[in-house]
Amino acid sequence: MSAPPTGTISVPASTGVAPIRSRARSLGSSIAGAVVRTPELTIGALGVLVTAAFAWVPSLWYDEAATVTSAQRSWPQLWAELHSVDAVHGLYYSLMHVWFWLVGYTPFTLRFPSALAIGVAAGLVVALGRRLGGRRLGITAGLVFLALPRVQWAGSEGRPYATITTLAVCLTLVGLTAVRRTRTGRSLHWWVAYGALALVAVTFNVYLSLAVVAHAVTLLWTVLVRRHEVRRATVHRTSTVPGPPLVTGGTLLRWAVAAGIAAVSVSPVVVEIASQSKQVAWITGIGDRTGVQVFATAWFGGVNAYAALAWTLMVVGVVVVLIAAHRRSASVRALVRAQAVRVAVPLVVVPTAALVLATAMGKHLYSPKYATLSLPFVALLIALALTLVRPKALLAGVVAVVLVLSVPTAVAVKQPLAKQDSTWARAASIIEAERSANRVDADEGVVFGSVYGHPGTTADIIRVSYPNAFAGMTDLGVRKVGPEAGVLWNQNGDLATSIPSRLGDIDTVWFVGGTVKARNIQPETAAVLSEHGFTAEEHWKTGTVVITEYVRR
Repeated sequence: MSAPPTGTISVPASTGVAPIRSRARSLGSSIAGAVVRTPELTIGALGVLVTAAFAWVPSLWYDEAATVTSAQRSWPQLWAELHSVDAVHGLYYSLMHVWFWLVGYTPFTLRFPSALAIGVAAGLVVALGRRLGGRRLGITAGLVFLALPRVQWAGSEGRPYATITTLAVCLTLVGLTAVRRTRTGRSLHWWVAYGALALVAVTFNVYLSLAVVAHAVTLLWTVLVRRHEVRRATVHRTSTVPGPPLVTGGTLLRWAVAAGIAAVSVSPVVVEIASQSKQVAWITGIGDRTGVQVFATAWFGGVNAYAALAWTLMVVGVVVVLIAAHRRSASVRALVRAQAVRVAVPLVVVPTAALVLATAMGKHLYSPKYATLSLPFVALLIALALTLVRPKALLAGVVAVVLVLSVPTAVAVKQPLAKQDSTWARAASIIEAERSANRVDADEGVVFGSVYGHPGTTADIIRVSYPNAFAGMTDLGVRKVGPEAGVLWNQNGDLATSIPSRLGDIDTVWFVGGTVKARNIQPETAAVLSEHGFTAEEHWKTGTVVITEYVRR
């Protein structure tokens, strides 16, 4: 009987490392595959995630409180308000009214629609970039869009600016599709869609009419380029004869009809908004800061170094692309990317130029936040420059650097004091903590002074923003209630009369007001309360908010 065979058995040095590496590679491949297959959805979802994260942290500020008080009114109250103030935001307030009815109000639910709008806008930027220059341009433009400091700000702001960017890029996509269908097939329904969307967009924010004007500039620019190409082909017999025109006379006519019908339909809204022009009286004329606002604030969050780099990339991208397209033997890629320039540049230049010009002529309309409708197209121009980088690995590295450079701004806009150094959340937390610790069932009243920077607005605006801290309190000074009077904010009456008439069994009164740049009614409040046996128990100051607790002895 022979002996059993003997030999060696190989045993892996580690049984865990290889599977882990394999899973990591598989996960990386899956993520990369998802980005390649559905970049619009992937980058859009990333946009929602990034802008919604920690959106509840910053304290609310004046403009956001206007959204809160307006959106929580009844339909008749909101209708009455819009006839006296904020008609320009009427559609936004109506949508937020429905949203709050569905989910309720918190600082997060106030800001989440903006994060969602940024996600949608990012996906549409990818789609626009792919349409105008291919997958690489689309993906790069979408990521650059999310990296822009002003996009991070808009996505965490309880105001309509994020949705304005979404409507601007959506309107552009629909218009581009309508133009192409005019050349290749039936286009009537696309022009109807363009006109309807223009009507909705301008109703949502009147400045979106400047996007429609920019589209006209794009069409005319394209026609002029076509004529130049035909003339060059005629003069230089060696030149390539251009193909069918991108924009025809029929295209211009269809745009004019769609835009004209939208303009006539929306004119009553525009007239109402114009009648409330006193609302923008706070906007200053052209001054020393205007150049800085255009250069750094409007799109780049006031970060000068970031702005300098971005402007350099935009200029380089435009110049290189146009030079390549004007060569006699220009490639199809060069011609397509040139059309991307003709789409994006007017949407970057026209809105800001029009608002600055109007401001210079005495109609003060320019503010950096009104330039947010250009953000998608700023990203597209930057992406045109970045996609000049070859190969793909190097481009990925450059885009990664751009994303890393955006991190400080993305973190800064989520800090507690990010909204104009507002400390309203801290003030509310002080009051809420004191009330819960000492007087759970006490009868309490409150007198609201004015707030910093807005002497005509009472600090009831803080109660609107953080209602839980003031639950059960009696407002001792109010004369006119904003929702009932059809105005934004409550107004105080004669304190010497209103406070005593409402004291009743109240044994604790809070005074909430502002520091300098506020109308100081605290001395009058203290004097009236003193006559009824109240003395100041404790005083707090947080930022520009002052709080004093008065107790009856």
